[in-house]
Amino acid sequence: MDERDLKRVVRDVIGTGQTLDDCAVIPCSGGLLVATTDMLHETTDFPPGMTGWQIGWMSAAVTLSDIAGMGARPGIVLLAVGLDRGERLREILIGAKACCDSCGAELAGGDLDAHRELTIVSSGIGFADTGWVVRRQGAVPGDLICITGPLGRAQAALEGYADYSRALLEPIPRVREGTLLARAGVSSMMDISDGLVISLYDLLEANACGYSVDSGKLPLLEGVHAEKSREYSLFGGGDFELLFTCRPDLLPLPDVSCIPIGVVIPEQRVLVDGNDVPCQGYLHTWNHDDAGE
Repeated sequence: MDERDLKRVVRDVIGTGQTLDDCAVIPCSGGLLVATTDMLHETTDFPPGMTGWQIGWMSAAVTLSDIAGMGARPGIVLLAVGLDRGERLREILIGAKACCDSCGAELAGGDLDAHRELTIVSSGIGFADTGWVVRRQGAVPGDLICITGPLGRAQAALEGYADYSRALLEPIPRVREGTLLARAGVSSMMDISDGLVISLYDLLEANACGYSVDSGKLPLLEGVHAEKSREYSLFGGGDFELLFTCRPDLLPLPDVSCIPIGVVIPEQRVLVDGNDVPCQGYLHTWNHDDAGE
């Protein structure tokens, strides 16, 4: 059982529409409020060797990246920190505040608790004018599939390519790019934190069309064998670039890196180089042994 299986339980309770996007969208004072939350555990989400500052940065970045994926302006971030050791708190908060400051958000508080394993729940609120939020739904056949930057760097770092460690440990939320893409009128968008292919399947859930990617258009990572680079780019998690679709005549866009990697197709399939590709990427999983922990 994985998180996608459990998402069906969530949908049974609150409805499908509330689970399709990176954030919940709520009308508020003539505009829109977007809200999101993420839970991170030391053993599954923080690679060994991370400093407290980097843990704090990443905890804020995952939430700010969700807001960026909606094309919204970040407002506040709240952290609920379950600490195994109290002396870790200061550096975690300094790192989280640095990430918030870099994105124009405010680290506005949260909660503290004692915990056997460092666990951080990061919640965020952003704002957008009515009509300027970009959802996962909205792609149409003929749209280009684009990304805002090279993929696979975080996975390369996990595989031992030290030159890409910063991409893994200090990811940059694409907040500026998200707001510019929203104002430009892209048709759909999300962030790619769990991998490109699995993100395309997320878009597939929200749209009555499919996605065809040309792996030869994915930027190759310097110092990584081409075959491995494409594998990391397609299936590796930890990247915080944006995945979006748009009309071909929308590109190029000033001040935004837009890399076309494929095209939206009428059939509800995810293709890479013309072949169906399985839904593969980063997923939380559960088994019977976990239940007793």
